[in-house]
Amino acid sequence: QVQLVESGGGLVQAGGSLRLSCAASGSIFRPNAMGWYRQAPGKQRELVATITSGGNTNYADSVKGRFTISRDNAKNTVYLQMNSLKPEDTAEYDCNMRAYGMDYWGKGTLVTVSS
Repeated sequence: QVQLVESGGGLVQAGGSLRLSCAASGSIFRPNAMGWYRQAPGKQRELVATITSGGNTNYADSVKGRFTISRDNAKNTVYLQMNSLKPEDTAEYDCNMRAYGMDYWGKGTLVTVSS
């Protein structure tokens, strides 16, 4: 099994920054892709950004130019640097690892952006 533990969420004013971290442990298959998804109240979960073991990234259009995903393979950790935050970024942010068709999820961390 794989365990994912997120950290770094919180309350921030619009225009501010936060950095989320997600540490993976357990039986980790490689190669894999790690990423962040978010779910706002009353909305469906949506992709924020993903990154492969080789460093290839993918971003939602709504966060391009403001968010940066990165990973440290030695630490099995993925990061999400979020800048220029907007109230519409308010959501629960969930860490995901995908490997060989299996999806693993963390419990999520809440990000609240006040206007």
